[in-house]
This record gives sequence, structure tokens and C-alpha cells, in this order.
Amino acid sequence: MSSAFLETIYSFIPKDNVLLDEPMSKHTTFRVGGEARYFIQIETGQQIAKLVKYLKQVDRNFLIVGNGSNLLICDNGYDGVVLQLGETFSNVTVSGNEITASAGASLAKIAKVAMDHGLTGLEFASGIPGTIGGAAVMNAGAYDGEMKNVITKVVVTDYEGNILELDNATMEYGYRSSIIRNKPFVVLEVTMKLQSGAVSEIQEKMENFTALRKEKQPLEFPSAGSTFKRPQGNFAGKLIMDAGLRGFQIGGARVSEKHCGFVINTGNATASDIYEIICEIKLNVKEKFGVELEPEVVFIGDFE
Repeated sequence: MSSAFLETIYSFIPKDNVLLDEPMSKHTTFRVGGEARYFIQIETGQQIAKLVKYLKQVDRNFLIVGNGSNLLICDNGYDGVVLQLGETFSNVTVSGNEITASAGASLAKIAKVAMDHGLTGLEFASGIPGTIGGAAVMNAGAYDGEMKNVITKVVVTDYEGNILELDNATMEYGYRSSIIRNKPFVVLEVTMKLQSGAVSEIQEKMENFTALRKEKQPLEFPSAGSTFKRPQGNFAGKLIMDAGLRGFQIGGARVSEKHCGFVINTGNATASDIYEIICEIKLNVKEKFGVELEPEVVFIGDFE
């Protein structure tokens, strides 16, 4: 890419916020992935709007990330522009029973703010390792709770730099899906409506969920959380276990013995290891049970 490209980027973004050939292993919860050609830390919604519009004009691939909790970046890296929402995108405000959070705010932080203000309804999200922007896009959920049950408004920018507001119905929420997954939108801000509750009861519920996660999930290893979506009428982890894949390993990637629904990085996994083990799991479960597992993980790059 020409120096003119970088000079234009610098007209939008401070130079210190633009990194070249940045290892994506630093920015994904799997702790794997090659280098991003350009890695830009975003501080304002205006910066996103301008950048996205420019990148589309010059036909340059780009990727928006929060904390990279659902991404698998290939070992060859990403020959495009990664836009990471910075610290200024972690603001959380409360007005009555509503919480408004910038897209880069972690679910853990938002759930804690809700608890501190005696607001219930977000306890399920307190241990999900992601940001509200990604959670709004994929309708993140756990323990019978989903984002669609609390989100009232999502503010986005389109690829022309226009700011739009989408209400809950417009989001077209489904299981781990929303309209944004198939539209040229970037989330800037999310508003949620909760209910009044007792702080002690909210805290107890969050602590119980934390204890359950520690007991049942391999939190001591890098992972992307649940690797697969829940198949209708079944559970991915049980199917994987029944297929005899508990502890199955390729390179440094392993099916967790604690929870077979998790693929973990034992410490030296490559993105290819993780991709290959996911493919093997899908193949084995399909052959044994006729069930097509669908990954929750988003694959970025050429894995073939």
C-alpha cells in the first residue's frame, strides 16, 4: 500500500495509534494469529465513520475487533486493516433503569455497573469474555439469558459514515445472530433496559455464575469460549464427548477434558492447529450422529 494511504490514515488518527505488522496473538483470546498489516486503535465514533468510509472507497479489507474473544486469525496474518476500539470506547452510563455503553465496554464491566446501581437482568453476561459491541452483533448469551432480552437500541455507522439507530425489532435477533452480521454496519453504542433489584441478590447470582464457570469451564487456558453453537435439541459439548473426543489433541490445540464444548490452546497452539481440530470435531460428530456443528468462532484469513 502506498505512503499516500498511510498519510490519509494519519489525517484521521494519531500516528501513535497506528501499528504496522502487529501480531494478532496479542489481541485474541485464543492467543494465536499472524500479523495484521495495519492495526489501528480507535478513540472516537467520528474516527470510525471516517475510516470505514475511506477504506471502502479504496477497496481495502478491514476488521473491527473488541477484545478478540470470538476470532481465529490465520497464522499468515491479515493483509488488511484491523480497527480496535480503544479505552475511550469503554464508557458506561446509567439513567434510571437504562444503561448505555460504548461498543468497546466489556460485558463484565457493564454487569458490575448494573449491580452497583441495583439493576438486574445482565447477571448472565458477567463472565462472557467479550465487549458489548460484539455481544450486540452476535446476541451473546449464557445461562438462559441473551442480549436480545435487554437491548433496546443499537447505534451504528454504515460504510458511508452515516449514524443510524436500530431498535430491538430492527436488530432481527436470533440464536447467536442479528441483522448486523449481514449488513455493512459498525456498532458504536448500545442501550439496555433492566429491572430494579436488590444489590445483594444480584451479586449472589453473579457469584453463583462465576463459580459454575470455574467449575465447568477451562478458564485457565486461552480459548474463544464455546467453540460451537448449540445444535437444535442437543448440546455441542455432549455430542463431542459422546464421539470420544474428550482430550483429543492436534498440535497445541485440545478438546478440553473439563468441557468438551471448548477447544483450548494448551500453550503452543497455532491457528492452524485450532482450525484443524475444529474441522475434525465437525467431521466426527457428523459421521457418528448426523449433526452438523456450526462454529461460533469467526475464521479470518486463508486456512485451506
